[in-house]
Amino acid sequence: MGEVLNVEKIFGENVFTLGKMKERLTRKVFNEVKHVMECGGELSLAAADVVAKAMKDWAVEKGATHYTHWFQPLTGITAEKHDSFVTHPDQEGKMLMEFSGKELIKGEPDASSFPSGGLRATFEARGYTAWDCTSPAFIKQGAIGSILCIPTAFCSYKGEALDKKTPLLRSMEAVSQQALRIVRLFGNTKATKVTASVGPEQEYFLVDRKKYLQRKDLIYTGRTLFGAPAPKGQEMEDHYFGVIRERIGGYMKDLNEELWKLGVTAKTQHNEVAPAQHELAPIYETANIAVDHNQLVMETMKRVAENHGMACLLHEKPFAGVNGSGKHDNWSLTTDNGVNMLDPGDTPNENIQFLLVLACIMKAVDTHADLLRQSASDVGNDHRLGANEAPPAIISMFLGEQLEDVVKQLVETGEATHSLHGGKLQTGVSTLPDLEKDATDRNRTSPFAFTGNKFEFRMVGSSDSIASPNTTLNAIVAEAFCEAADILEQADDFETAVHDLIKEYMTKHQRIVFNGDGYSEDWVEEAERRGLPNIKSMVEATATLTTDKAVRLFEKFAIFTKAELESREEILYETYAKSINIEALTMIDMATKQFIPAVVKYTTTLANSLSAVRSACEEADTSVQKELLIEVSARLAEAKAALGRLNDVTAQAAAQVCAKEKAFAYKDMVFPAMDALRKPIDQLEMLVDKEAWPVPSYGDLMFGV
Repeated sequence: MGEVLNVEKIFGENVFTLGKMKERLTRKVFNEVKHVMECGGELSLAAADVVAKAMKDWAVEKGATHYTHWFQPLTGITAEKHDSFVTHPDQEGKMLMEFSGKELIKGEPDASSFPSGGLRATFEARGYTAWDCTSPAFIKQGAIGSILCIPTAFCSYKGEALDKKTPLLRSMEAVSQQALRIVRLFGNTKATKVTASVGPEQEYFLVDRKKYLQRKDLIYTGRTLFGAPAPKGQEMEDHYFGVIRERIGGYMKDLNEELWKLGVTAKTQHNEVAPAQHELAPIYETANIAVDHNQLVMETMKRVAENHGMACLLHEKPFAGVNGSGKHDNWSLTTDNGVNMLDPGDTPNENIQFLLVLACIMKAVDTHADLLRQSASDVGNDHRLGANEAPPAIISMFLGEQLEDVVKQLVETGEATHSLHGGKLQTGVSTLPDLEKDATDRNRTSPFAFTGNKFEFRMVGSSDSIASPNTTLNAIVAEAFCEAADILEQADDFETAVHDLIKEYMTKHQRIVFNGDGYSEDWVEEAERRGLPNIKSMVEATATLTTDKAVRLFEKFAIFTKAELESREEILYETYAKSINIEALTMIDMATKQFIPAVVKYTTTLANSLSAVRSACEEADTSVQKELLIEVSARLAEAKAALGRLNDVTAQAAAQVCAKEKAFAYKDMVFPAMDALRKPIDQLEMLVDKEAWPVPSYGDLMFGV
């Protein structure tokens, strides 16, 4: 056995934590930093200089030579520009390592080369990064060395948000302010802040790297654009929670260690449903730190996979016909004096504050179902939503039997006199203990499910940033809290007013509650009768960002300006068009240079075989060779025709000028043409000699690790 791992010792060793700040800063500066973190405001330049020096000294002790303002532009991934601590040598030629408060607080990366959706012209290059002191600095270690990473927001010269973090931080302040108004109504005068906490579960696939590098589609797009089903998929249900194989276990061990060093609270690991699919889940953190850490999780997953001769696939649907990957976003609200606003307690029918919070969230989700759906939209997620492993594209809320019963009582009679309880689960085995049952079962088909003391937003895609979903969740709930507080703060009789408001909200918005099978066709029809939106694609969801309703919401709480929303709409259309264009061009490239030549060569082999057998023996039965040659040639002709069609429609879509029209052209013309090309080539894979097939199969990839 190797050296015993001391998790407590390594946890956070590469993070400039509050504890390390307390050790290295004067009490006055530490208190100033902590006050800004908790209450807002600006750090004085003198204090910033002290923090910068302490941070630099710590980083240099850890081997760092460079620092970077680490930010999250609208690409959905992270960005960094490295600057060394090196300054001009002194008179004796000795090199000095310095880092000032000004350099800590503000950076200036080029803003013109990141997506801006029209907020910045190409010639307008200036953009600013601003230190987010609420998310700790950390050190990334790799072949390039040790780099001090300082989490920052990213904005334009005119102040528009060009990133994912800035709107998220704005939304956190908004929901905190409005949630405080709610808890104040119920006598909580000690709370000064309400924090949105998030725990994002991360699903992913691992495949052998050598096989991965033989697949252009995986390299360029992250998913297999071609591929016949393997003889075995997930139908035996033997992979889910199954024994973790040694190679995967070695990867998970190293991944955990790397994440723990970065302060990521990686807690749960297991095999997921599909072959080669796995999951990692952390403990809850404040929303902005959870977003930062999830980006680090995805980056670290890929890096560690390379070290183990594997490739980590984060695409939502890397393989057709088996489960795709999501990122369940567990969201809750907690006051700084320890009250979870989503905890119903033992008797939720008597917990009036919880019932008001629940009613407000019902209102928020129903009113802005379209925005919530949009927040979980990305190109890859279009393959997943509505499939067997993911929620449908229809937003609904699962409350469970206990809360659904309470809501029903309030709606029908105006009073909730009782709550259902779980009782005891008796196993029937004398040596096993009886178990306390939860008051309700879970529902894996619900996109927005209450799970005890939090809501689980299950629609988010595995490769996507969780910043947008949590920004939207915070915003819509802040609005509902604000409107409720406006009414209740003016009420002469609070008890009557809150009772009436809870009943009003639950009655008006009960259509959003659905506890049944979200995968059934009956639910699609029922949802339509209820008037719930069914937005099936990313492209269709994008326009919800700039409706009058959305603009009012986001501008009311200064989360987005109308211009910022319009820019994001433009970027999403462009992203969709570019992504599908890359996929189409990759398919064209693979079909033209790999599949069609391989099949032509194989038909030549078949024809030669047929001729050789006939020459050797005229009476020999060559019907099998002949039939196979005819069938392969027919599929080859079909593939060639589909390839020509895909070439034509891709050129037509690319010629569109308007971003929205281009995106819809790729959705309505190019995407179906891609499916039409895939079909005959996947059929050919089942006909052609495996040795002649130019790429690893689904079986090779999913079972070859």
